[in-house]
Amino acid sequence: PVKRTNKKIGRNDPCPCGSGKKYKKCCGK
Repeated sequence: PVKRTNKKIGRNDPCPCGSGKKYKKCCGK
């Protein structure tokens, strides 16, 4: 699982989990 960080992740930014998908389509549910 992805740990929460202080970094702000935009919904259209690449997901930090490394899937290569956008955050909103991956872990940003």
